[in-house]
Amino acid sequence: QVQLVESGGGLVQPGGSLRLSCAASGSIFRIYTMGWYRQAPGKQRELVAIISSGGNTNYADSVKGRFTISRDNGKNTVYLQMNSLKPEDTAVYYCNAEIQRYDSASHNAYWGQGTQVTVSS
Repeated sequence: QVQLVESGGGLVQPGGSLRLSCAASGSIFRIYTMGWYRQAPGKQRELVAIISSGGNTNYADSVKGRFTISRDNGKNTVYLQMNSLKPEDTAVYYCNAEIQRYDSASHNAYWGQGTQVTVSS
């Protein structure tokens, strides 16, 4: 059993900041890529940022220079620091991780339950 639990969402004014966290727990042998996705009402889920186990990162163009993804491998946790937030950043943010369990020879994708981020004055 593997579980991803997100925290840190909420309501913030334009220009403000939020920090999302996502902790993975359970029968985890190894975590590969971790990332954040978001889905706004009426839109498809889109990639926000990803980070490899070695720390290489990739961002959506819309968040470059404003968002920073990081991870703590010792805590099986990924973070998303969001600065200079805009109303168009409003969405449900989902954590994703490629995880190999102790009872498996391959890795699978796991998702968190989602956390709401609302940017509004």
